Amino acid sequence: MTILTNIKRIKPWEIALTAVVMILPLVPVSPIKGDYSMVQRAHAAEVPKIDTSRLVSVGGDVTEIIYALGEEKRLIARDSTSNYPEAAAKLPDVGYMRALSPEGILAVNPTAIIAVEGAGPPEALAVLRNASLPFETVPQTYDRDGILKKIDVVGSLLGVPDKAKALEGKVAADLDAAIANSEKRPEAERKRVLFILSNQNGKILASGDNTAASGIIKLAGAINAVGSFSGYKPLTDEAIIEAKPDVILIMDREGPLSMKDEDLLKQPAISLTPAASHKAIVRMDGLHLLGFGPRTASAVRELNAAIYGG
Repeated sequence: MTILTNIKRIKPWEIALTAVVMILPLVPVSPIKGDYSMVQRAHAAEVPKIDTSRLVSVGGDVTEIIYALGEEKRLIARDSTSNYPEAAAKLPDVGYMRALSPEGILAVNPTAIIAVEGAGPPEALAVLRNASLPFETVPQTYDRDGILKKIDVVGSLLGVPDKAKALEGKVAADLDAAIANSEKRPEAERKRVLFILSNQNGKILASGDNTAASGIIKLAGAINAVGSFSGYKPLTDEAIIEAKPDVILIMDREGPLSMKDEDLLKQPAISLTPAASHKAIVRMDGLHLLGFGPRTASAVRELNAAIYGG
């Protein structure tokens, strides 16, 4: 039986999301908890005070955090990857996070920009800085502590550290419960998951290690079937067959980048995998699955249930 996760369809910004997935920085992934209080104190002492009364947010995770902190009244615009919550999609769109238009941003008259790591291009950032517009970067990692650090950084930049601390506690507890549930599964029983970003002209572009897809697969108690390389790379037929995925994971979307189950299963190399034998294809909303923001615990639970049942 085909495994489907019926989450709402991604709208026309899906191409931008795909590009974001491919260019996000390659960073270490680990579910291990650390001493975060020291990081919080050090960061709070370092962040200069800026005017965030008219804010442009860049990055779906950053925008979600701002809403989760209850500070959405500051937002006057957002990038094309910021489509959650629904109210965010109604804000003016300044474009895709790696192809920001300085003119479009300056036109909304912001007092500051807060962006996830990887925004650009550099030329656009230079124009914005020359205009004396503060551009604050939020670090991106694909693990539990990385999510909490994002919340801390955003809260500090907005001048609401108490709200950030409360949100961190709530998110941390939810993440810890979801991760603990995933970790109960014995290593010998963990399934191999192949995340496919695209299948254009029969070429499978898949997620290696140090990616958002690899991070969420690990948190959900599964194994990245192609974790021997970093980043996103096209796979040869031999590599797909050798990967022996038990499950294929894809973003649920429409348009030119959509993938039908039957098309994937007909791909020669895919057809020879255990995933094809069991028609095990999992679809999830891209931002929910790969955002690494306040909703990641929910994504971990949904993916775990989709892979293993329950």
